[in-house]
This record gives sequence, structure tokens and C-alpha cells, in this order.
Amino acid sequence: MNDRFVAREYSQESQLATNKVLRNTYFLLSLTLLWSALVAGVSMAANMPYPGIIITLVGFYGLLFLIEKKKNSSMGIVLTFALTGFMGYTLGPILNMYVGAGLGWAIAPALGGTALTFMACSAYALTTKRDLSFLNGMLMAGFVVLIVGVIANIFLQMPMLSVAISGVFVLFSTGVILLTTQSIIRGGETNYVSATVTLYVSIYNLFLSLLQLLGIFGGDD
Repeated sequence: MNDRFVAREYSQESQLATNKVLRNTYFLLSLTLLWSALVAGVSMAANMPYPGIIITLVGFYGLLFLIEKKKNSSMGIVLTFALTGFMGYTLGPILNMYVGAGLGWAIAPALGGTALTFMACSAYALTTKRDLSFLNGMLMAGFVVLIVGVIANIFLQMPMLSVAISGVFVLFSTGVILLTTQSIIRGGETNYVSATVTLYVSIYNLFLSLLQLLGIFGGDD
């Protein structure tokens, strides 16, 4: 009797902790997306230059490293806003490039597609009883393919390879959203800062990939 009572109490506490992580993750994710959009808007309006691939990579991975180190403190939240603000800044020049090329129309559909994909993935992960851990191996393989493809395309500059890379990024980002959300629900992910950063990066990559696909297939070429 006591064992069952203790087990039930532990289960309730575990569920409360899981709900708290999920709630905090979505709240922080909403704030960082708004912040990133604001910075991107300022970056576009001021016509700020793209920082370059080296500065972008150093800034991105440097901030990711610092967030991982400080994720259990309030500094982790500050660094999360620093990362998402920086990514918003890099987004401004990219969007201006699309507008300048006459492809500004693609921004709204890419945003809509990103929002619908995220909501659909979240809803599925929240309601399905299926274990999505099988995605781990597929995502690892996809990550390797993406790294090889991106490096190869730096030298080859092949339009169809760009399409393939964007398509894989869409699938990869979708898988990460599914897996991360279910990991939160099942207690595998207990840090809402880490979960927020993972989801934000997936949304960012998903948006850029959809934007590139729309730009390629909707262009005049």
C-alpha cells in the first residue's frame, strides 16, 4: 500500500516537473523568436551587412558552447537571447538579399510553412504514444550527409545540390523538433534552456531551407 502511494506520488511529481519544463521551454522559445524577429527587422531596415561565414560560425558555436556551460544558471537565459539576437542579425541581410532579387514574396510562405510544420510536429509529439527514439540514428546520418553536402557545395556550386541540401535540412529540422518535444514529455530533456536552443535552431534552419526552396522553384530562371 505504501509502495503504491509512494509510486503514485513520484509519478505525479515527475509529471509536474515535465509540464514545467515544457511550459518554460515554449515560453522562452516564444520570447526568443519575437526577439530574433525584432533584431532581424532592425537589421533589414538598417541594411546591415552579413557578418561573413567565419564570424557567423564562430559566433554561433561560441555562444552554443557558453550556453551549454551556463544552462543551469540565469546566465544561460541571457546567452540564449544573445544567440537568438545574433541569429536574427544574420537573418536581416539574407532577407534583404531575397527582397533585392525580387523574391521577397517567398518570405511570408516560408514563415507560414515553418509555423505550420512546427505546430504539426509539436502536436504529433505531444499526442502520439509511439516512441520516436528511432529518429536518433536517422538524424545522425542526416547530419553527416548535411556536413558533407554543404562542404561539397562550397566548391561545386551546383543548383540541384543546393535543392537537395535544403530538402534534407527540412527533414532534419522536422525530426529534431519531433524528437526534442517528445524527449521533454518523457523526461529525457529536463533543461528548458537546452530545449529552447535546440528548437530555435531547428526553426531557424527550417525557415531558411523553405525560403531557399521557394526562391529556387519560384524564380524566373
